[in-house]
Amino acid sequence: MKSSAKNINLTSVDDLFSTEESRADAGREKVMEIALTELFPFKDHPFKVKDDEAMADTAESIKEYGVLVPAIARPRDEGGYELVAGHRRHRASELAGLETMPVIVRNLDDDAATIIMVDSNLQRENILPSERAFAFKLKLDAIKRQGERTDLTSAQVGQKSKLSVEVVAEQAGSSRNQVQRFIRLTELIPELLDMVDERKIAFNPAVELSYLKPEEQMNLLEAMDMEQATPSLSQAQRLKKFSAEGKCTLEAMCAIMSEEKKTEVDKVTLSSDKLRKYFPKSYTPQKMEETILKLLETWHKKRTQQQER
Repeated sequence: MKSSAKNINLTSVDDLFSTEESRADAGREKVMEIALTELFPFKDHPFKVKDDEAMADTAESIKEYGVLVPAIARPRDEGGYELVAGHRRHRASELAGLETMPVIVRNLDDDAATIIMVDSNLQRENILPSERAFAFKLKLDAIKRQGERTDLTSAQVGQKSKLSVEVVAEQAGSSRNQVQRFIRLTELIPELLDMVDERKIAFNPAVELSYLKPEEQMNLLEAMDMEQATPSLSQAQRLKKFSAEGKCTLEAMCAIMSEEKKTEVDKVTLSSDKLRKYFPKSYTPQKMEETILKLLETWHKKRTQQQER
């Protein structure tokens, strides 16, 4: 019987290693230069991309150094790519006159893409209340849907054993209650939510106002305009109670908004946002307060000495 060994084709060492290398290379994420016109915004992207001073600074930086951190995108069924992270870099690249930008392309389902989109933007320093509110809501909904899936690893299943809102809070460095309060803001009509972003309505009253029905919120806009006032926390709480009792009429709102608020003549409030730029990031509010008091004491002594001369 003749041997059939001569019919066996053995893979050469070079072919073997090149195959392994090509497989490993295929598994790696690659940075691609993609035309700006081929990149489209993420659906329901809650973060605002404004042509403000910060955007102008970013555009100038990109003109000089290019885009240093690649964006993340995923392929679209209809062609092109959907941006997951990098919307501001995309706009700044347009303003800088570029035609392409570096992008990492990943195949992501809707929930995974949503979580990456939210997490990448929540790292920014200046985020509007409305942006944080809708970002938390999108991420919470995505995590809830993931918890209903069966194709998760044991680590993922372990994480889902927590309440979804607890996962969102933990990853955002916040509390469960605060996350829920931010999500309440998504119940506000756009006009009121804009006023929260513009700091015309404070956060705590805004949370209470979110329990008003949409038509009641529209009436509140009219009442605020008529009385040229915005609700305090106590007034917002009463409006919420009136709404629950079915008594939140325009007349009732005008009566509440016409009340004279208690003045706080002796109180001076400095928000951490205003003070933060003067202190290292490691400073706690208590440390900031101690430093301010020491500086004021030094200033007071110096001023007293000058007056005694």
